[in-house]
Amino acid sequence: MAERALVLIDIQNDYFPGGNMALEGPEAASANAARALAQFRSRGEPVLHVRHLSVRPGATFFIPGTEGAEIHASVRPREGETVVQKNFPNSFRGTELDTLLKAARVGELVVAGMMTHMCVDATVRQAADLGYKVTLLGDACATRAQSYAGETVPARQVHAAFLAALNGFYAKVITAREL
Repeated sequence: MAERALVLIDIQNDYFPGGNMALEGPEAASANAARALAQFRSRGEPVLHVRHLSVRPGATFFIPGTEGAEIHASVRPREGETVVQKNFPNSFRGTELDTLLKAARVGELVVAGMMTHMCVDATVRQAADLGYKVTLLGDACATRAQSYAGETVPARQVHAAFLAALNGFYAKVITAREL
């Protein structure tokens, strides 16, 4: 189990300007994810794209069949690259992701994607719990501001807090350049 794979989580059009759930900094994050993607492709290492489709009643983004649910052009899958469809924040929940990784003898994951505080967090924690060694590309992730108890936490602070919480036990957080 020495093989490593790149897992790109939810880098989809709805998270970009003009989308139904625009984040802060998705362009820079996707450019860094694209850098990692190019590296994995050039080495012939496995790449898995995760695509969230919202099927719950009242969903406002990632609606199946819409342009917003499509994977962004900056990291669009190539022929033969695996696309895992999910309906929950955790990329392992209700998907074949773990089965595919195990079948490919993958023991190490390099992760990038959106949103840092939700799908990236849930997936990285689950991956570590399943025994994968996880490297998280912090600058290849993006999120948005969050509010609680009448206080708004800016996106950069949300992002930093979640990367800090994951770094160490759940993942090694690095930049795309450090990869």
